[in-house]
Amino acid sequence: MILAVVDDLIFMSKIRSAAAELGLTLAFARSSEAALAEMRQHGPSLVILDLNNPRTDPMGTVVAMKSDQALASIPTIGYVSHVDADVVNAARKAGVDDVVARSTFSQRLPEILSGHR
Repeated sequence: MILAVVDDLIFMSKIRSAAAELGLTLAFARSSEAALAEMRQHGPSLVILDLNNPRTDPMGTVVAMKSDQALASIPTIGYVSHVDADVVNAARKAGVDDVVARSTFSQRLPEILSGHR
């Protein structure tokens, strides 16, 4: 199962379509609390984060994950506006495993998802 901590309808649709084409199970969470609960219940193979969306608290989610021994090893990827260096740096400091530009994320989405079956 892949967990996307995303509430942008366009990206939700892109992720949902790519996961469906690959036959992958996908869940969405729209808050840090919901994401952490989903992780504890289902142990996803990947967590996707929209790093530019403060409503979903991506940095807080990752910090909480990395400080929880049961969740710390779950891989994370975050997508961000390519011009937002402060968010990129904050994401890396928080512990996001892979930080990519929105456009790169969109282009590589099938590859990213298929690598985390």
